[in-house]
Amino acid sequence: MKYQGLTIGVPKEILAGERRVSATPETVAQFVKGGAKVLVEAGAGLGSFFNDDAYRAAGAEILADVREVYAGADLILKVKEPQFHESLGTHETQLLRSGQVLVTFLHPASPGNHQMVKVLAERGVVSLTLDSIPRISRAQSMDALTSMSTVAGYKSVIMAANRVPKFLPLMGTAVGMIQPSQVLVIGTGVAGLQAVATAKRLGAVVYAADIRPDAREQAKSLGARIVDLNIPEELAIGAGGYAKHLDPEWLEKEREALRETVIASDIVITSALVPGKEAPILITKEMVAAMKPGSVIVDISIDQGGNCELSEGGVVKEHFGVIVDGTKNIPGTMPTSSTAMFSKNVFNFVENLVADGKISLNLDDEIIRETMVTKDGKIVHAGTLESMRLRGEI
Repeated sequence: MKYQGLTIGVPKEILAGERRVSATPETVAQFVKGGAKVLVEAGAGLGSFFNDDAYRAAGAEILADVREVYAGADLILKVKEPQFHESLGTHETQLLRSGQVLVTFLHPASPGNHQMVKVLAERGVVSLTLDSIPRISRAQSMDALTSMSTVAGYKSVIMAANRVPKFLPLMGTAVGMIQPSQVLVIGTGVAGLQAVATAKRLGAVVYAADIRPDAREQAKSLGARIVDLNIPEELAIGAGGYAKHLDPEWLEKEREALRETVIASDIVITSALVPGKEAPILITKEMVAAMKPGSVIVDISIDQGGNCELSEGGVVKEHFGVIVDGTKNIPGTMPTSSTAMFSKNVFNFVENLVADGKISLNLDDEIIRETMVTKDGKIVHAGTLESMRLRGEI
């Protein structure tokens, strides 16, 4: 049996507003069928509408004290990076032990997570981050970032529409026509394309910007008007079709190309990311100050630092009359859809990670190599190390 002798732990997520869970009764049953012992913290699935009895029926052991989950498991499955546990008075990193394996979204290149990653390394934890899964055909079923981007792109527009003080569509009224809102989507990968499609469905005039030609074409096919960023193709496209990290001079040119459209927009959705690296700053403080009062920026890329200079993780704040939304857990606000996808991504990732009841850290496997963040007391994730060096942290 594939998982014979392996104990898997599923703690309850403690990030404010986070309702997802890393394993559902369906995936727990698959682990148990394969021979694994699964420890689930009591109430872990309630936010996603799975009760403890459903997990028991799937073969899990329910534990009231999360410390027992961490103490008994070889492999910990989480949704979000370790947080400070208010009820225990300690950080979740302190519950992990040397040699234990953690699989979650760590977003290790984000400056706000650097200290947490350092602690994981110091404690000897083997950590793997789901936001660095390579875009290869073999990894498609594990690609939790794509799954969650689908949710984030859709919900970000709903959130912005709820805050912006005007109609999104063109409205015919007794006092005349009310003009539609203008929405700009920066970065048209999976999340951005969902944002474009949702904004179009709501009737807004939609603009889109991406440094990759294929991404621009996809946005155009959904009805978006394209903002030309004038970035040469050879500088724009990295491995697997993802956007490439631009040098400072080209980033400045990109910001200048975006400036006019940002200022004219009622809503800006930012989702420009480079896998495993800190998100590029594309909207400056000065650009925000020039926007119309009442405008809204929703920064989907906040987990990797954010695309807006004024974004703060987990904070919704008004600057110069503009609302800048740095909500960190957008998929967590749609737990039914997001958990259904995420838990299957995690199961498929673990399937690739385990052989004969043991966790196999085969660095010849591109998926394992690219997602590994800490091992043997060291930080080994390239994007994280680069971000730390740029900030003089190492």
